[in-house]
Amino acid sequence: MAAVRREPTDNDRSFSDDESTPLNNDIYSGSNRTEPAGWDVFRVLPPEAESISTANQQFLETTIKVIKVIVYLVTFIIVLTAGVIAKGSVLFMTSQLRPDKTIPYCNVEVGRQKTFTVSVPEEERVAWAWCIFFAYIVPEVGTFIRSVRICFFKSWHRPPSIDFLIIFFAETCHTVGLALLMFAVLPDLDVVKGAMLTNCMCIVPGIFGMLSRNNKESKRFAKVIVDMLAIAAQITGLVVWPLVEGEKKPGVWLIPASAFLTSVGWWENYVSQRSPLAFVKALGRVKERMEKTRYFTYIFMSVWKGVTFFCSMLLVLHMRGQSVPNFLAMFNTGFSEHKITINEVRPSSTSTLSDLANAIPTGETTEIDAAYNTAFYVLLIQICAAYICYIFGKFACKIMIQGFSYAFPVNLTIPVTISLLIAACGLRNGDPCFFHNSIPDYLFFDSPPVYFLNDFITGEHAWVWLLWLLSQTWITLHIWTPKCERLAATEKLFVNPMYDSLLIDQSMGLNRRRDGEDDVKTEDLADIHKEGMDEYYETISVQTEGSSSTPGKQVKSSDSITRIYACATMWHETKEEMMEMLKSIIRLDEDQSARRVAQKYLRIVDPDYYEFETHIFFDDAFEISDENDDDNVVNRFVKMLIETIDEAATHVHETTIRIKPPKRIPAPYGGRLVWTLPGKTKMIAHLKDKGKIRHRKRWSQVMYMYYLLGHRLMELPISVDRKEVMAENTYLLTLDGDIDFQPTAVQLLVDLMKKNRNLGAACGRIHPVGSGPMVWYQMFEYAIGHWLQKATEHMIGCVLCSPGCFSLFRGKALMDDNVMRRYTQRSDEARHYVQYDQGEDRWLCTLLLQRGYRVEYSAASDAYTHCPEGFNEFYQQRRRWVPSTMANIMDLLGDYKKTIKVNDNISMPYIGYQMMLMGGTILGPGTIFLMLVGAFVAAFKIDNWTSFTYNIVPILFFMLICFTTKSEIQLLFAQILSTAYALIMMAVIVGTALQLGEDGIGSPSAIFLIAMTGSFLIAAFLHPQEFWCIVPGIIYLLSIPSMYLLLILYSIINLNVVSWGTREVQTKKTKKEMEQEKKEAEEAKKKAKNNSLLGFLGKGNGSGDSDEGAFEFSMAGLFKIILCQHPANDSERQQLSRIAESLETLSKRLENIERVVDPHNMHGTRRRSISRCEGSHRGALTEDKAEEDQSRSEDEEESEGTGEPRQKRDDLVNPYWMEDPDLKHGEVDFMSKAEETFWKDLIAKYLYPIDANKEEQARIASDLIELRNQSVFAFFVINALFVLIVFLMQLNKDTLHFNWPFGVKTNISYDEVSQEVHVSKEYLQLEPIGLVFVFFFALILVIQFLAMLFHRFGTISHILASTELNWYCNKKVDDTSTDALVDRHALDFVRHMQKLRGLDNDQDNDESLNDPDRISHRRTIHNLDKHSRKKQVIGTLDVAFKKRFFAISAENGKAEAAGTPVLGLNRKMINREEALKALEIRRNSVLAERRKSQMKTLGASKAPSEYGVTGAQAMAAPRHRVSVASGVSLKEMFEPPTGSVNHAYEEEPSSMNNNSSVRLANMRSSNSKWKAPSESSRKNSRM
Repeated sequence: MAAVRREPTDNDRSFSDDESTPLNNDIYSGSNRTEPAGWDVFRVLPPEAESISTANQQFLETTIKVIKVIVYLVTFIIVLTAGVIAKGSVLFMTSQLRPDKTIPYCNVEVGRQKTFTVSVPEEERVAWAWCIFFAYIVPEVGTFIRSVRICFFKSWHRPPSIDFLIIFFAETCHTVGLALLMFAVLPDLDVVKGAMLTNCMCIVPGIFGMLSRNNKESKRFAKVIVDMLAIAAQITGLVVWPLVEGEKKPGVWLIPASAFLTSVGWWENYVSQRSPLAFVKALGRVKERMEKTRYFTYIFMSVWKGVTFFCSMLLVLHMRGQSVPNFLAMFNTGFSEHKITINEVRPSSTSTLSDLANAIPTGETTEIDAAYNTAFYVLLIQICAAYICYIFGKFACKIMIQGFSYAFPVNLTIPVTISLLIAACGLRNGDPCFFHNSIPDYLFFDSPPVYFLNDFITGEHAWVWLLWLLSQTWITLHIWTPKCERLAATEKLFVNPMYDSLLIDQSMGLNRRRDGEDDVKTEDLADIHKEGMDEYYETISVQTEGSSSTPGKQVKSSDSITRIYACATMWHETKEEMMEMLKSIIRLDEDQSARRVAQKYLRIVDPDYYEFETHIFFDDAFEISDENDDDNVVNRFVKMLIETIDEAATHVHETTIRIKPPKRIPAPYGGRLVWTLPGKTKMIAHLKDKGKIRHRKRWSQVMYMYYLLGHRLMELPISVDRKEVMAENTYLLTLDGDIDFQPTAVQLLVDLMKKNRNLGAACGRIHPVGSGPMVWYQMFEYAIGHWLQKATEHMIGCVLCSPGCFSLFRGKALMDDNVMRRYTQRSDEARHYVQYDQGEDRWLCTLLLQRGYRVEYSAASDAYTHCPEGFNEFYQQRRRWVPSTMANIMDLLGDYKKTIKVNDNISMPYIGYQMMLMGGTILGPGTIFLMLVGAFVAAFKIDNWTSFTYNIVPILFFMLICFTTKSEIQLLFAQILSTAYALIMMAVIVGTALQLGEDGIGSPSAIFLIAMTGSFLIAAFLHPQEFWCIVPGIIYLLSIPSMYLLLILYSIINLNVVSWGTREVQTKKTKKEMEQEKKEAEEAKKKAKNNSLLGFLGKGNGSGDSDEGAFEFSMAGLFKIILCQHPANDSERQQLSRIAESLETLSKRLENIERVVDPHNMHGTRRRSISRCEGSHRGALTEDKAEEDQSRSEDEEESEGTGEPRQKRDDLVNPYWMEDPDLKHGEVDFMSKAEETFWKDLIAKYLYPIDANKEEQARIASDLIELRNQSVFAFFVINALFVLIVFLMQLNKDTLHFNWPFGVKTNISYDEVSQEVHVSKEYLQLEPIGLVFVFFFALILVIQFLAMLFHRFGTISHILASTELNWYCNKKVDDTSTDALVDRHALDFVRHMQKLRGLDNDQDNDESLNDPDRISHRRTIHNLDKHSRKKQVIGTLDVAFKKRFFAISAENGKAEAAGTPVLGLNRKMINREEALKALEIRRNSVLAERRKSQMKTLGASKAPSEYGVTGAQAMAAPRHRVSVASGVSLKEMFEPPTGSVNHAYEEEPSSMNNNSSVRLANMRSSNSKWKAPSESSRKNSRM
């Protein structure tokens, strides 16, 4: 049957597949599956060995959860404690401002039998007033610095005048009100009343919050009523204290003004554009514009607020009788030594100790020295406490523990503060000496009267304050229900980026954003699905917007769905390496399936949902066919991939799986294989033919970038706005063919992308895998490189290289100018070969950085890759990496001014850091050489010149070897020298240890060694999962000369070598190429023989081997004497030629006879084999190439003349490789005309194969050698000058040295003659070599260590934010319902219910395999018999889920299908019966919704109650009202009652075995042999 090329349907373009289609084709199941013989029933069970990425995963998850619980508690305690201390410190400072304040003084030191009082003098009050000002101004200074930094290094926008005036007015009111509160109101109130009053700062936010409520809010009327009550409670706080104490203390009448004005500062957080009032809407628009203009505005606002607060402070103090000039003049006096006057009093007979108003002064006074530093200490405590409270509160919001560790302590701050103040004041009133040793006796809080403390609980004060507290809690209720994403930026968490330190708890409650994005509810999913995307996010491809010619301009919600394209590049990977990559892909497929199914059937909203597709780009995937040199077949690596995928799926799913054979598609670049994985995601292998398209990794990257981002995104018939959103949420996951990772690793990278839209790429922690010393070395090297170097780049700037083995790139960033298009640039210069082709990943990141994008590193995202295990392979790999790294960094540094201007994340200090590293790399060989010279001197006790000679000779010799010999010899000498240097380094280490023992731990070497070792150990302890990577550090130390001296020299000297160097294999060649190589080898051999001495001696007048003589004499081949020379006889040669001609004539006659006997060419195979044999003989006998070509052309002409039928092939219709039986006879398909055109155009413009031009190759080779020579010369000169300078300084170390201040030795000697004692000090000397190490490497080490600490904190925050706790501390009030149970554990339910293992009661009874005591109870024979009779059809994962989901029965407590879906859940946290009941209710709700959808589709008039569901239940939202379908039979669950199937939902498992489907029929028909299609059909297929 001829293969007819058809135009693919929409389903094909989107790679959709029917859910009920089993993964196993008919050739694996049903009638085509034969029963195994009785003797052949023994099995190999799926292996239980886990990959490295899954090892100890359970232990790690448990550890992280325990750590998160600890973080919950610690953060709660810190936020609460810091808030209480900050609030108490402010109240303590305001308590010292009242002029007439008098407190009892402790009489311990001045007279125990007497009573004393003390008043705070003016100097002291001035100091405390300045402390309040400084406490206020510190956050404003921080705001100013942050605003200037962002406006200077990033973009800024100038606000409209009206916006600036509104902000100016609000901030001025807030500042004035705060000054009134601090300097006029609180000093006239005791501390308890003052603390209560701070709960009344929410009047304006409460009013705006009420006015911003709209009709769309649920329960709006009730909320408005509560708002009005809260506002009324706040207003009572403005009048209570003035009415109670207004007569005695006139300052309290300022409470209404101060509280109202202070609350104006938080207006912005409580206005909304959705308000029904025009005034509030206008303010909402101002708030929206402030998102872009805030930092520019607050450059001026922060300064103005500081000036306003200062002026308001002076004004208030002046109104209270304080002289402003004296206030300013007493600044120094208040913070320096001054006196405190103590007055002796005699209490009246009717007064108590604390009632000093009636005390009678005795007139005796005592002066004591003031503790003038107390004000500074309290100020410092207040500043630190407020900042810690803010920082840890922000940390709690970032890691999603806001409810318990942020909202709870913020609301508890005032109650705890009041409780502690009441206790402290009561103790102080009872005993003035209670705090004698803690607080200066003349300073204390302004305590309330004793009667107030006694009546606090029973009186009216506590109840009034509780109203204020509850009203503040209601107005700040949003802090209990956060709506931000993980690791949200500060701008998303707070309205103003800083805090108000004087009212820290109110600031954190009212400044925390309340207008986050609303949660998408389950009932909203239907609206999202109707927006033009394939329902339930089933495919990655986006459908068009209907038949309308004008695309819609409105961005749809479905455009923001995360789309991940895994793009792997493969070449010559081993089976084990392929296995790890395929298992990782299948795990992602399983995870994506669980998220899709959970949304589809359980109606949950998964914020981490993503769409996924895999693309594998196989370089050099074809080889010459054994049958014909003109035909290509896939090579053994592609076949290995096809064979390995089933085994990988079996590993992941823990049951025997055979994936459906891949769909075969011819392509302009070679071919394509398409698999449907168990989770219904697609895995497409693009097979590249290097004769049709450029090979190598960079061009594969160009292929998938242009295909996925150019063709499949930019050519969508949708609006530009939608493409913009889709591009921002489209990510390319670049992979190597041997990578091993978990889905959580990808999710962590996606989190970083969602957090920062300017992030262009993110990479994870790469772990080397393998065995042997070289792998151990790389384990330590990779660990230190990631712990210190990559973390430092991430913290102070940007990561320079996101490795292609495991990185996530944002599609929008790659599509930007000068990135993707620039990446297609062909290497036409020598420098390009080094920078572009040898380090393509680093160059791509350099392009992103130069366009302003950020590149980050996530230490929590782990991936494992195979690394070189041999010395030669390692050196070859680094030979590529070292020059490309230096070239890209030099490119970045050379254009640093422009990069700093464009990129907000790269600053001049970061450029300076990179310059230091680049200088260290260039001077690395010279530095290591000097280190070896110094180490030889110290270890072997030789002089400097001898040590210099011993070290310079092998290095110069190695350089000579690298210049003059092949790579194999260079690597051999490098290996020998590395071994020798390792032995020497061991001796040096021992000698250095002995020297440190003599010099002590205070010596420079000891301090540097301890600091380096300590930093490595601390880094290892902070990475507990990777702690054992520190163990191979000894190998790293021994390899320092090899890796930092020999390897650098080897890389620079071989700069002209641009081959890949690793994974090289010999490719199959055509016969013509083999004959040509053989002829060239013979000619080269003959030429070498003639050029040798023996060839020269053998030369004579004759013609070589064609001459002979009558007499010949030779001696062991040394010489040959020929007498009577004459030409050799050609009779034998002529005879062989005649025989060949006769054979050729016979073969032609035989062919004519065969054409008559066999006109239909039934035995064509045998004839072609005979012809090939004749051709080979003829080639062996024919010496002249022209004669051979003529012979072949005659054969071809004769073949054409005789009319022998030969199948014509079109590479886009019936290429030979698609008939390969190793491809498993999968379905055949073809590209669409548009895609075929795209590939042809792309190849023609950017990816056409580069023809071998010998002249061009010679030019490039010459340019590369010239570049190598220039680089080596510059490299050598710089290092030589550096070594010369430092070595000459070392020779004069007696003059040029520094006395080291530590480790000084004191020598004491006694002179018996003069009887004198001589004391001398011996200083250790910091020599020039040591100076270089200390001030260069030590500085880099300090920078990297500090950056590592900060980055580790960020990584732990990321891990904690991604960890969810199902424990009671994390439960909300409404989490106890069945709907909440399903929503909370939906993914866990789906993951266990979609398992293929145990789907058809095939759960083997093999749990005793690991139990030696139960071996005798194994049912081995029963299991074998059961397995031999089992005919299992493996379906997709959602088929397995549906089979279990629709068979759930809570009454029986088990599923009808085998396997328990909740088996893997934590039974301590979840009751199994409750889980089954919740799933059954959700299942019935889904069925009711489906029936409603079917009736709408059919236009049915029947009421839903006829199908077991009432109308009210059918109309109810699935999450809030659940239908009861107990009367629905199992058959009705899988089949609609009448009418056609609603295709919005897929077929049920009961229809899986229907073999009459058109789709399966097409698949079966595609297994026939190929025949050339007719010309008309080919033309029709291309229409």
